[in-house]
Amino acid sequence: MSASLSTHLADWTRQQSQTLASQPAPAPGWQQLGRVSHIGDGIALVSGLEQAPADGMLLFTGNVPGLVLDLDEGRLGCLLLGAAEGIKAGDPVRMAQGVLRVPVGDGLLGRVIDPMGRALDGRPDPTPDRLEPIERSAPALTSRGTVAERLATGTTIIDSLYPIGRGQRELIVGDRGTGKTCIAMDALLAQAGGDVIPIYCAIGQRASAVADVIATLRDGGLADRAIIIVAAPDAAPGLQWIAPYAAMTMAEYFRDSGRHALLVLDDLSKHAAMHRQVSLLLQRPPGREAFPGDIFYLHSRLLERSAKLSDAAGGGSLTCLPVVETQAGNLAAYIPTNLISITDGQIVLDTSQFQAGQRPAVDVGRSVSRVGARTQPPELRKLAEKLKLEYAQFLELEAFTRFGGLVDERTKQTVERGRRLRALLGQRHGHPRALAAEVALLLSHADGLLDDLTLPQVEQVRDGIAASIDGNDPANLDNLRRIIQIAKAAVLKGPA
Repeated sequence: MSASLSTHLADWTRQQSQTLASQPAPAPGWQQLGRVSHIGDGIALVSGLEQAPADGMLLFTGNVPGLVLDLDEGRLGCLLLGAAEGIKAGDPVRMAQGVLRVPVGDGLLGRVIDPMGRALDGRPDPTPDRLEPIERSAPALTSRGTVAERLATGTTIIDSLYPIGRGQRELIVGDRGTGKTCIAMDALLAQAGGDVIPIYCAIGQRASAVADVIATLRDGGLADRAIIIVAAPDAAPGLQWIAPYAAMTMAEYFRDSGRHALLVLDDLSKHAAMHRQVSLLLQRPPGREAFPGDIFYLHSRLLERSAKLSDAAGGGSLTCLPVVETQAGNLAAYIPTNLISITDGQIVLDTSQFQAGQRPAVDVGRSVSRVGARTQPPELRKLAEKLKLEYAQFLELEAFTRFGGLVDERTKQTVERGRRLRALLGQRHGHPRALAAEVALLLSHADGLLDDLTLPQVEQVRDGIAASIDGNDPANLDNLRRIIQIAKAAVLKGPA
């Protein structure tokens, strides 16, 4: 038995030697390690990793990822993308391969995820098509096409006075609690049944507000088509910082594959505040309002990635609706001014109109869309040509008549007609309107069909038209007039 065992061992040893000899010898390897010199407030200072690139990835204790933001002599400034518990000064840090990448693809549709692509909806993590870097170059000028296709927002006053085209960047700006998110949500809801992928990115928003958004999108029939990216207020500062870039990368996947996407960034005020906090912790020199010198570049390089591609580049589009909050209606503040200069127009919401009960509270005089007019359907463009001037004149006359005094009959008629126009443009949140309904409402005003009704009756006719006109041809004005008369007759007749 001993001889048999010896023979067996000799055969096994010879076989293993031959196997090892047939394989190439492993190359000597090495891994550069650094050390944490300081940790706190979501920021880590690392020494000993001189070869780490800007925007490179580092791995801390517990495989917590970090993003390199500052390259100083003998020191790296890193933004932690996870919990800092368990990481302390002196811990080893190693370099990961490449830059930060996030998952993209159709597997994200219908999911609620964090900026790293991890599931937040209680389901397994989505399966991506591939990983893409969060920092990407904007499309070249030669790859861009003309913004010439309409993006429906479902909000009559926007679609008629400030139309938005696919590939446009339209800022939504206003004080807190004036309905900015409501307008953005209605624009997303208007994509139900269409070919535009709705994507919502919440940056530092309250959990209750995010829950309302999720419920609204699901009730609106977008449960399987929308992507919701959430960077909660209690999430790591790094996740809030990368959130808009990650969301833009996820949206670019659909644009680059020849499809269309609508991205809402809610909101960039909180993102700018987070960037200021991170920059001060990294000891960057502060500037105006304590923001660092690169604050403009922070958002310009982000929003420039929203574009309409040429047919040769696939013909896809990425429309972006960034949201920014103002203080006391001050559009001249630092961040709103920057974003207004970057985007292709802005929808300004007025606090006084909101408090007076006007929904949406759009400021007609200060809102503008610089590139969307060419995308407006001809039937809507013809009716809306003089609407903005008429509405602005009405608001001035209405303010004048509040002072009392004698007012001539013509002014009274103009004010009364303007009040009916304002009632027609009013709209409840969560009820986006079809193009035919918007054309019918403007047609009823242009033809004076509702001038003999009281304001409550005008509102009833408005709601009746919007509820009964879906599926009708917006170019068939005679049919629309018939529907208006039916809705008017139903209101005048009263309840049965």
